[in-house]
Amino acid sequence: MSTALTWRRRALLGAAGLVLCGATAELAHRLGPPAARVLPAPSIVAVAATGLLTDGEFAAHAYATVYACAVGLPAAFGLAVTAGLLLGALPGIERALRPVLEFLRSIPSLVLIPLALSLFGDPSAAKTMLIVYSCSWPILINTLYGMLEVEPLAKDTLRAYGFGPLTILWRVCLPSTAPHIGTGVRLAVPVALIVSVSVEVITGGTPGIGTYIVNAYSFDQPAHALAATLAAGLLGLAATELCGAGERRLFAWHRHTTGEAR
Repeated sequence: MSTALTWRRRALLGAAGLVLCGATAELAHRLGPPAARVLPAPSIVAVAATGLLTDGEFAAHAYATVYACAVGLPAAFGLAVTAGLLLGALPGIERALRPVLEFLRSIPSLVLIPLALSLFGDPSAAKTMLIVYSCSWPILINTLYGMLEVEPLAKDTLRAYGFGPLTILWRVCLPSTAPHIGTGVRLAVPVALIVSVSVEVITGGTPGIGTYIVNAYSFDQPAHALAATLAAGLLGLAATELCGAGERRLFAWHRHTTGEAR
């Protein structure tokens, strides 16, 4: 019951903050000098955002963005978790590859768009692969950190009973690292959306929310473009909150063990 009340209070506070910011922006727009009114009034953007709910074109673009994220995230999860468990179990190889991993992780995903387009040709495939690349890093790094916190005594106990490395990975390392993996997934979700929309904005050759935004500006519809931008932000917020709720439910035992607050 207390958890439900906490969620309700967070939702109410978030809604209140949204209304307060919107009202402040509306007043600033109406009371400010006319020369500063470059963007549409928040009330006009809100009306356009309401219209997106019944806009079939926007729904098709939003589906394309969500689909790319839904394909790229599981692929990144499988790749990063496997690599993280193996590198964590082989510290010598992990230390040797650490400079390479840090170098690759520091490369912005957007500068790889021309390379991805050259390699895959299809903009949709390039977008999906960039999502896989970008989302792999938070999951991989958190998996590696989780492997560092695995209890050595538990591994030594299984070795004493004759279990091999793969069994130790499956029975000890993976369960112990799972909360860290969950954190990595939660961090990767907004990254997937950011990369997807950014690629759509830059390339313009693939359906998605980013393409809808570019088209709206091209047809002199800034209110629709801003409404789609807000929709993308709300979509990312909803996905992050959903992942956070699932993480808290799945790994409640980890919070109790570490003494984290709810």
